[in-house]
Amino acid sequence: MKILLLHSDYIEYEVKKKTKLAEPFEGKGERVDEALVVFISVEKGDTEDTALKAVEEITDVARKVNAEKVVLYPYAHLSSNLADPETAVKLLKFMEENLSSDFEVHRSPFGWYKAFKISCKGHPLSELSREIRGEDTEVTQALRDEEKAKSYWYILTPEKELVEVEKFDFSNHPNLKKFVDYEISKRRAVDRVPPHVELMKRLEIADYEDASDSGHMRYYPNGRLIKSLLETFVTEKCIEYGAMEVETPIMYDRAHPTLRKYLERFPARQYIIKGDKRDFFLRFAACFGQFLMTSQATITYRHLPLKMYELTRYSFRKEQRGELVGLRRLRAFTMPDMHTVVRDIEEAKEEFYNQYKLSVEVLREIGLEPEDYEVAIRITKDFYEENREFIHSIAEVLNKPILIEMWDRRFFYFVLKFEFNFVDALDKASALSTVQIDVENAERYGITYVDSDGREKHPLILHCSASGAIERVMYSLLEKEYMKAEEGRLPMLPVWLSPTQVRIIPIAERHLEKAMEIAEILRANRIRADVDDREETTGKKVRDAATQWIPYVVVIGDKELESGRLSVTVRKESTKERQKKVEMTVEELIEEVKKECEGRPYKPLPMPVLLSKRPSMR
Repeated sequence: MKILLLHSDYIEYEVKKKTKLAEPFEGKGERVDEALVVFISVEKGDTEDTALKAVEEITDVARKVNAEKVVLYPYAHLSSNLADPETAVKLLKFMEENLSSDFEVHRSPFGWYKAFKISCKGHPLSELSREIRGEDTEVTQALRDEEKAKSYWYILTPEKELVEVEKFDFSNHPNLKKFVDYEISKRRAVDRVPPHVELMKRLEIADYEDASDSGHMRYYPNGRLIKSLLETFVTEKCIEYGAMEVETPIMYDRAHPTLRKYLERFPARQYIIKGDKRDFFLRFAACFGQFLMTSQATITYRHLPLKMYELTRYSFRKEQRGELVGLRRLRAFTMPDMHTVVRDIEEAKEEFYNQYKLSVEVLREIGLEPEDYEVAIRITKDFYEENREFIHSIAEVLNKPILIEMWDRRFFYFVLKFEFNFVDALDKASALSTVQIDVENAERYGITYVDSDGREKHPLILHCSASGAIERVMYSLLEKEYMKAEEGRLPMLPVWLSPTQVRIIPIAERHLEKAMEIAEILRANRIRADVDDREETTGKKVRDAATQWIPYVVVIGDKELESGRLSVTVRKESTKERQKKVEMTVEELIEEVKKECEGRPYKPLPMPVLLSKRPSMR
């Protein structure tokens, strides 16, 4: 937004001719004496936040020059990057309203050719220009609606009883109580560093990148391996479920008529970037590309339900700074995003139910059990009343009470969504898996299918992320293990996600050759094994392996050379007080590790086998 502020003896204007963009106006014009006149160009990307900054600037100048009157005068000639007329008028009215509590405000009409005379006072503050810039982000109408939305909160019990949260007995559900308190209070900012931040650094998984924007992380080899395995696993699960994998752009034209309307319906803050001739927004999900692709496809009822999937590395949301912390909430994140085109609401409900169970399965195989998260359902009141039995059936799947947020009317593009929410060590909740039933976007994007009667119809669409953002899954696993350690148990990642699955420790140099031989056998069997050949004591090497959460630690000495059997410390069966040591052959070790990793993807060790060859990443 650009403004020119003139402290004037008077301004006098007369309307001459209206343009096709003109707002209604009665009269011929106006004269205002002793006023601060503000010529304004509303620009692309300007929001209410930008307008508030302009109001603050105008207020500051008006008080300095002792002006009691302010004239807001739309003036397109200050900028070549003008906002659309609807936005301009909305923000001008918004500024008028916010200034009116302190000043007598006059606003000349938008969209008219006008003649004006002005007499500017001749002091140092009488002529000032300002450029008001917000962040390169946009607050959507859906976000503003969400802030105003009136929610009604209930607990749906496994017995299919809907209970107001104030009347529900949480004594046997302390984690659900923490989640409910977090949701209703809407306190999203973090006032302490969550435990997983220290863990992600110490385990050399990830760290902040000071040279980038907040909420953009660096991933060390360990972190990249874990992240890649999770990405592969979730992608394979969605393809097995029947989805077609595609790839779409990460940026889109802000002025695209269809996309512009959808942006207003999605509760996310957007990154805005400038191209050669157009402004673009960075995607915050795969919806845009997949919907545009689907709108050009030839679809009949025989193809439905039609599933499309993309792993969006990366999606971008301009989250607020106070909410950014570690891997919990980021501005650049990896979202597995599946969309399902369905024939009607009955098919939508069937897919919703199946994808709910798919999400349970995906999280369980990753290492997050139903007791590790709480369920929320967001729903409109009319949809609940019309589909009460179906909603109740969802509560039966996990046989646990779930939180219901109900709205009197629909604010967004969906009528129903569920979320699985992980509650961390600071009692903050974060959404993982989600599925939504979208009743708007098929028509908005022109997506149609030919039904059995030969007629062209708009389908419904389901949005599904079977795991939620990959980074948030990593955060949940680390927070879970921290809380486990607080209870006196040994923390560890699932074996299939552990960067080093087997650590081999030779007691002396003469044992190194055998250690390397065993490591090569394990690696040939798709097991990530390394060898600690550093010039350290055996005790320190064992302690370091424990600090790094290595699932299996093998110590090689003279006894092992003679017997051909291995002494293996098994972490998941050990405690802080007692290590569980098992004698086994190499073949038995291979069998046990493979059993732990069955059905999960494999990737090789992304670092040198010998620890002496590795740099410290921090």
